[in-house]
Amino acid sequence: MTPLAAATQTPHRAAGISARIDRLPSVATLWRLVALLSIGGFFELYDLFQTAYISPGLFDAGIFKKGADGAFGVSDQAAFASSTFLGLFVGASVLSPIADRFGRRAIFTFALVWYTAATVLMGLQSSAMGIILCRFVVGVGLGIELVTIDTYLSELVPKHLRSTAFAFAFFVQFLSVPAVALMSWWLVPQAPFGIAGWRWVVLASAAFALFIWWLRKRLPESPRWLAQHGRLDEAEQALLQIEQRCQQDLGRPLPAPQAQAITVEAKGRFADIWKAPYRRRAVMLIVFNIFQAIGFFGFGNWLPALLNGQGMATAHSLGYAFIITLAYPLGPLLCMGLANRVENKWGIVGSALCTVIFDSLFAYQSSALGLVLCGIMVTFANAWLTFSYHAYQSEMFPTHIRARAVGFCYSFSRLSTVFSSLIIGFFLEHWGTPGVLAFIVASMLIVMVTIGAFGPRTRNLALEDIAR
Repeated sequence: MTPLAAATQTPHRAAGISARIDRLPSVATLWRLVALLSIGGFFELYDLFQTAYISPGLFDAGIFKKGADGAFGVSDQAAFASSTFLGLFVGASVLSPIADRFGRRAIFTFALVWYTAATVLMGLQSSAMGIILCRFVVGVGLGIELVTIDTYLSELVPKHLRSTAFAFAFFVQFLSVPAVALMSWWLVPQAPFGIAGWRWVVLASAAFALFIWWLRKRLPESPRWLAQHGRLDEAEQALLQIEQRCQQDLGRPLPAPQAQAITVEAKGRFADIWKAPYRRRAVMLIVFNIFQAIGFFGFGNWLPALLNGQGMATAHSLGYAFIITLAYPLGPLLCMGLANRVENKWGIVGSALCTVIFDSLFAYQSSALGLVLCGIMVTFANAWLTFSYHAYQSEMFPTHIRARAVGFCYSFSRLSTVFSSLIIGFFLEHWGTPGVLAFIVASMLIVMVTIGAFGPRTRNLALEDIAR
């Protein structure tokens, strides 16, 4: 075939690959792929949510200090949270585009190795400065992984399953939150074999490394990414293997694909984000991410401290926090049946409204039952918000800039949390739990307006159609 003929055939073959993915049925093969990606996300969220749960142990061990006695002149817990999210910002904004260049599968594995190794190193530190600096390195790896999983997942599943797949993925990933809360509740107050409990919680991440190669060997590269990079034979081979397994699961031939027209652009540039219609979407997602992060992490990362602020002792607050975190996996699980029936933009608005209502009620609770019930509802709403917006922002951009654009917009949530962690620490010291919750409520109201007024519809549309 001549170069001209090959160039002519490339968009046609790439469109065929996308159409073939979008006609795949909901069978065990697809859900196994979603589950494998979700296991990688489980490791990532286990690391991410350590911030709230190991901090009490670090204070009790005398490593972390409060207020001006901290390593950077502020509470070490606030600096710990800020360093995490500064690393996430660097990983998501600066390094996530490597997933557009080198592929989803390779970077998924690379980032998993990175943050697992860095977390183990953090668990060996004995000074606040060492822990905070290692946490920054952990955050960089997490920032790359968060973006890669979203882009990978959105490209592997058909359009009629995208939102449901994200709901299931976050059900699996959010199982890590009660896992780290339970381990912290059990281990942080103790020192098994003379080793501080918080170290056991952190060093458990080493076990995750055993799964890395097992995961990698069972995940195909994204056929959409391969097609965009002109590797059409590899794309068709990878997709053919998925199709054959899906057909075997289904027990009959797959339905015929519907014709699509797409543009093949292997190389994405940062400037492409600012072309119509992506410019408007990028600005919307930047504003959204700045404020949703305040709502989500302002509650999740500070939950034991917020319970302390309402009069709960540390041991009790960790126990109540564990009960509340059970709503993280239950939220996506209970929403799976509705995920593809509701526009993601309205899922985001509805979940933000729930957060506003129950955060406001949480501020007026003093009984354990009231705090736990309101905490569960806030956590449920945050879980609903999370899978909705992860699915939503991964739909906004074409394949050749998906990781770059999602990473850039998403990174503002990380940058926001760097500063909001310091602000929340200040609010908690001066105005207690009600002051923090007022800050969160105001942020979620901005989320509702931003997405409700400016977000496009995406339900059951092919990625290539949304990208136009």
